[in-house]
Amino acid sequence: MAASEDDFIPRIPSESKSGESKRRTGENASRCPGIPQLQSTSLQNASNKLPFHYSFCYPHKVHRNTQAVEPSFAISTMLKDTTVENAENIGVLSVDPSLEPYKDHFIYRSKRYFEQKALIEKYEGSLEEFAQGYLKFGFNKEKDGIVYREWAPAAQEAQLIGDFNGWNGSNHKMEKNEFGVWMLKIPDNGGKPSIPHNSRVKFRFKQSNGTWVDRIPAWIRYATVDPNQFGAAYDGVYWDPPPSERYEFKHPRPPKPISPRIYEAHVGMSCPEPRISTYREFADDVLPRIRANNYNTVQLMAIMEHSYYASFGYHVTNFFAVSGRSGTPEDLKYLIDKAHSFGLLVLMDVVHSHASNNVSDGLSGFDVGQRTQDSYFHTGERGYHKLWDSRLFNYANWEVLRFLLSNLRWWLGEFQFDGFRFDGVTSMLYHHHGINIAFTGNYSEYFSFATDIDAVVYLMLANSLVHRLLPDAITIAEDVSGMPALCRPLSECGIGFNYRLAMAIPDKWIDYLKNKEDLDWSMQEIVHTLTNRRYTEKCIAYAESHDQSIVGDKTIAFILMDNEMYTGMSDLQPASPVVDRGIALHKIIHFLTMALGGEGYLNFMGNEFGHPEWIDFPREGNGWSYDKCRRQWSLVDTDHLRYKYMNEFNRAMNLLDDRFSFLASTKQIVSSASDLDKVIVFERGDLVFVFNFHPEKTYHGYKVGCDLPGKYKVALDSDAFEFGGHGRVGHNVDHFTSPEGIPGVPETNFNNRPNSFRVLAPARTSVVYYKVDENAERKSEEKAAADAPILAGDSNAEV
Repeated sequence: MAASEDDFIPRIPSESKSGESKRRTGENASRCPGIPQLQSTSLQNASNKLPFHYSFCYPHKVHRNTQAVEPSFAISTMLKDTTVENAENIGVLSVDPSLEPYKDHFIYRSKRYFEQKALIEKYEGSLEEFAQGYLKFGFNKEKDGIVYREWAPAAQEAQLIGDFNGWNGSNHKMEKNEFGVWMLKIPDNGGKPSIPHNSRVKFRFKQSNGTWVDRIPAWIRYATVDPNQFGAAYDGVYWDPPPSERYEFKHPRPPKPISPRIYEAHVGMSCPEPRISTYREFADDVLPRIRANNYNTVQLMAIMEHSYYASFGYHVTNFFAVSGRSGTPEDLKYLIDKAHSFGLLVLMDVVHSHASNNVSDGLSGFDVGQRTQDSYFHTGERGYHKLWDSRLFNYANWEVLRFLLSNLRWWLGEFQFDGFRFDGVTSMLYHHHGINIAFTGNYSEYFSFATDIDAVVYLMLANSLVHRLLPDAITIAEDVSGMPALCRPLSECGIGFNYRLAMAIPDKWIDYLKNKEDLDWSMQEIVHTLTNRRYTEKCIAYAESHDQSIVGDKTIAFILMDNEMYTGMSDLQPASPVVDRGIALHKIIHFLTMALGGEGYLNFMGNEFGHPEWIDFPREGNGWSYDKCRRQWSLVDTDHLRYKYMNEFNRAMNLLDDRFSFLASTKQIVSSASDLDKVIVFERGDLVFVFNFHPEKTYHGYKVGCDLPGKYKVALDSDAFEFGGHGRVGHNVDHFTSPEGIPGVPETNFNNRPNSFRVLAPARTSVVYYKVDENAERKSEEKAAADAPILAGDSNAEV
């Protein structure tokens, strides 16, 4: 039975483009170009304690060997003549006037975006309706049967096979319409669906050479593999549980936090045993830990089905299917609902940058040599990522847009995800995929013939859709290039992401930890890396994610303490110098990253308590071992082990933001970064942060600048006993400010700050000070004094 013409619209072919495909580097390097300071202050010699501050971001320069990039296709020779309505009002130009020379590029991509959006609205009704492809494609129940549709223009004949027909499709042949869509309606049998819930199915089709092949349906919602058969192929599963077995959400989405504090997690490796953990185990055992540590957002990795477990979820085979290793779709819904009950948002690590090259299990199996207009992927080199060994989407193809946009709506709606972290955005943005490219911050690197406008338009459509469906959704871009306007609104001709990952920061810490002695650490360079982000484009800062502890590398804690993590972490004996240094630096590295590095913060599962070793998924190279693919929660749960100290400090960091909301503050001023003293002083909001990285020197009466006059007290101290420190800082000490210089004349102030106070700054510690509300304090003292006689005379009063 053929689909009606009203059901489907013709594909809008893209422009003819040719050229050579480039490769992407595997590095996570800094790529965040700055823009001219809105409040210009030059960086001076902090080792001599001359005043300077970072009020805004600075341009960065990353020096690496650069491979020349030739245009992989011509955008259009008409680019300079292209105009759109109100083109002169492109908002990003007012935010960053340095983008003016690239105005034509923004005009062109804006025109392409509005044209694509207009076509979708013309033929599909709206972007939201277009993104409901799962209601047409794949398997859908109608009142008297099941309708199955598949887009496969290259197929000559097609059948549906599965358990329901003994894998013989002769009686279930499909018909193709003029748009390459195959369709079959299977009537119910005796009032019951002819395809039972949880039964296996596949799409069988004949290629142009006469060969028949079996493939998993592209829109399948669940896929499984025989665990007892080594190297067994996956099967698609028809998933339509009866009402009694469907999970019903009980809790509403939590309100969007003012600043995301993200706990990045991999469900499969979240249990202590060397095996694959389940969604329900994660919900019951790990979510309470996340909430207890004061995170407000969970980011789940490896949710989309991937046949190769060791790919960490990045070689997706089935885009609409939940990874079956950890349970069923209903189990994942239970996890997300429970997270919402804790007040946690849940983000999904979505992979739309490429697809698994696996033919038998994934979308790649639908490519049988046809032209790119009839495929999900580009043909030739442009359709293949040489470093990732994966397939690359043709983002100009109508059905690819339908597939990927519907995929986003599916996860938002069916599973109640609260947003996405888009993986591999750099690979999408450029035809060279960032391979062997050193992004120096020169704007011509971002706006040239190397830019993949089709992918840019897709990302603009994706952000438009997500935020129209869920205005409070969070979208995060994993981009190592630092493309300007990536995180500016679509209304300004930005790409529309809420945040980008600050990927330079972990690289800097790893470089320092591996290659520099403690006394060689430059406070100025560290501050520069942490503050080097584009004005008005928000970043998620992190000291280490899963990337930094993948096999071949180590966690920060393991780099710091190495073998002594096996022998020296007992609190029943004095800490060795290695362990003492390791715990101290672990705390202040993560805290400085959080406090100065962005508008949000991310931590990978286990790093909050200094999980040792590295991550290694079962693979042939390690004998298919799960030993390094788990989380040893007993380390932090055992009271006499020192892991608890790092965990408690991580909890306190997040609680500090809960109390003072410093991550959301636009007031970020570094008043001192002394390479001589190894001390960094800055204000975030009205808090004053003092970090002393010196391995030996403790400074008594160290003078720090601040904005507001008054009395300050300790808000958080990494050297406190409860965090495994030495308890050198008095928490009940009042610190009173003194005025500095001439009011309103910054150059006469101390480090350009109008006030100052003196503190104790012990070696390898961070101490945060808050301004006391003296009126509130006075009222509290008066109330306590008034209540004292009552309590003293009441023999039943609790003490």
